[in-house]
Amino acid sequence: MLLSGKNAIVYGAAGSIGGAVSRAFAGEGATVHLTGRTAETLEALAEEIRGGGGNAETAVVDALDEGQVDEHADRVASEAGSLDVSFNLISHPSTHGTPLWEMRVDDFMASVDTAARTTFITARAAARNMIPRKQGVILAFGGPGDRSGPEREYYLGGTQVAFDTIETIRRQLSIEAGPHGVRFVTLSSGGIPETLPSDFDGRDSIVELIEGQALLPGAATLEQVGRAAVFAASDYAASMTAATLNVSAGALID
Repeated sequence: MLLSGKNAIVYGAAGSIGGAVSRAFAGEGATVHLTGRTAETLEALAEEIRGGGGNAETAVVDALDEGQVDEHADRVASEAGSLDVSFNLISHPSTHGTPLWEMRVDDFMASVDTAARTTFITARAAARNMIPRKQGVILAFGGPGDRSGPEREYYLGGTQVAFDTIETIRRQLSIEAGPHGVRFVTLSSGGIPETLPSDFDGRDSIVELIEGQALLPGAATLEQVGRAAVFAASDYAASMTAATLNVSAGALID
């Protein structure tokens, strides 16, 4: 198993992507420490993982609260013996469809502030526990958005600025923590149709857009993203840091 003996914290574990990653990590032998703000959804996921033979622990942690994040990360490292992988999958609010010149400042900043704060707080807590051991992997999730041409409205609010902020933190921390054996990689997606609720207004058109941008038949699936996260977290990717792992099925061309 690629992650046997590893301890991984997943922030936002009960979300669609968080759940897929958590299941994949556990399936490859990691003990997954599931965090979020709702105990019931975390425990339901933990029971599913345990029922499949995996190891999972839960903790109610608000990733916007540095005290809660620091205390939990320190506790995992102390009680479990190590903190090997940290993955921030906290969703950030977005207001799409409004041109920037018509947006309220608070609506624009909501996405940016959540992404910046949770990425910094969780990555800092991980790095503090990984650096003394000279090893560890910090993961983030993002994407450069739709830049397909001027004929398509690009009203993404603060979403793209939020993703770019995550990438800036990833680059800087990779440089600073790399000499201490700590890696930082972003998984970059062009969109995952399975994350859209079946009753989401306009779902069909969004799915058509996501799948239409892919070069491969169909967009990336949650299962594929989970497998890519396992690879990024494993020793198979030991030379990969300060990098983006493209899981867009070709929607994003490097």
